[in-house]
Amino acid sequence: MASIMTLSEYLGYVKTYHPIVKQANLVINDSEAKLLKVRGAFDPKIEVDFDKKQFKEKEYYNKLNGAFKIPTYYGLEFKANFENNNGIYLNPENSVPTDGLYAAGVSASLLKGLLINKRMASLKQAKLFLNQAKQDQQILVNEILYEASLAYFDWLKTFNEKLIYDSFLENAVIRFDVTKRAFLAGEKPSIDTLEAGITLKNRKLNLEKARIKLVKSSLELSNFLWLNDNIPIELQDHIIPDTATITNVDTTFNIALFNNANFDIENHPKIKSLEFKIKSLNVDRQLKLNNLLPQLDVQYNFLTETPRQANSLNVDNYKAGITFKLPIFLRKERADLKMAKIKLQDAELENEATKVVITNKVNAIQQELESFVIQSDFIASIVKDYGTLLKAEERKFFLGESSLFLVNYRESKLIETRLKAVELENKFFESKANLFKTAVVNIDIAE
Repeated sequence: MASIMTLSEYLGYVKTYHPIVKQANLVINDSEAKLLKVRGAFDPKIEVDFDKKQFKEKEYYNKLNGAFKIPTYYGLEFKANFENNNGIYLNPENSVPTDGLYAAGVSASLLKGLLINKRMASLKQAKLFLNQAKQDQQILVNEILYEASLAYFDWLKTFNEKLIYDSFLENAVIRFDVTKRAFLAGEKPSIDTLEAGITLKNRKLNLEKARIKLVKSSLELSNFLWLNDNIPIELQDHIIPDTATITNVDTTFNIALFNNANFDIENHPKIKSLEFKIKSLNVDRQLKLNNLLPQLDVQYNFLTETPRQANSLNVDNYKAGITFKLPIFLRKERADLKMAKIKLQDAELENEATKVVITNKVNAIQQELESFVIQSDFIASIVKDYGTLLKAEERKFFLGESSLFLVNYRESKLIETRLKAVELENKFFESKANLFKTAVVNIDIAE
């Protein structure tokens, strides 16, 4: 018993189980992992340095330095430190009290790296890459669903073609039997029997060709059918396509209410992806611009032997430092900034061009769909007229007022026109799928 697989059910399997769709989800997971990695640059750190030298029963030095650091989003870093050093050959600058020396302070980049630095830029870009990956994932999933829908439409087309040849084979068999009986009764010449036999063989030949095309399209469709655990499946012979697909294709693709008025190019996933790319390149430009500033790093640490006493931290005991750097010509920094600006400008131009291309393509597809509706009305009328001509010619033939040649001619034209109708319907479906892909319509298909 035949079982119908609708377009919606089929695309539900594809969206749920197809490996490339799952692969598209991995893009999101990869971007989330990269974001987590970048955030690790702001994790608090514990550092311990221990260095000891002993030679010929002499302890040259024994140095212990432990620190707890807290990086912040801006160019600030808070630090708590404990230092305990001793030894007969210890460098005097490393000398500390017997119980060790505690320090608490902050370091900052006051010019280059204050408002933006590589660590901050990496975090901003990782967030933007994650958002961009989500848009790219939707584009990739829609691309797979588009390819899968084309395979379904081709399967439906070859199925309808086989139905046509099946129905006309029955006519050829009946006509051959009638002509043969008429010949045996002496009412028809043998040439009519020969012509009816040739027509019957041609119908069988065309039916076999249609059957093979259906088998091939079924196998192509099977390329998109998978079960869980990445197990491919093959379409069974009793599964047939939905011949009423034309009534629900808009609902399946979620384009029933689609028109130019409600199509917002700014919300298109491709445009959103490019905008996230532009924002990421702008962050890179800001970083390169910031690198033109001089490097001015300062640090200040309160020193104390008794950290448990709050009043032991005072400005009389401290350790401070200043680092200043400025390349004379800044050639590397200026070149980096120039290249960053070029990349940003290139992405902005690509964004504007893509908007125009997508908008024009959507308009062209909609006009094409409107034309297909008109063409469909014409072809339906032509099929009806050819059917009327064939029935009239058959009546005349059985009344002996027409020839088998004319009947076969009328029937061939009807077959040709019905095949054209099937081809036109297939192109109509392809355009619907193309609109779905070009506009990147979001659909929620349940298995």
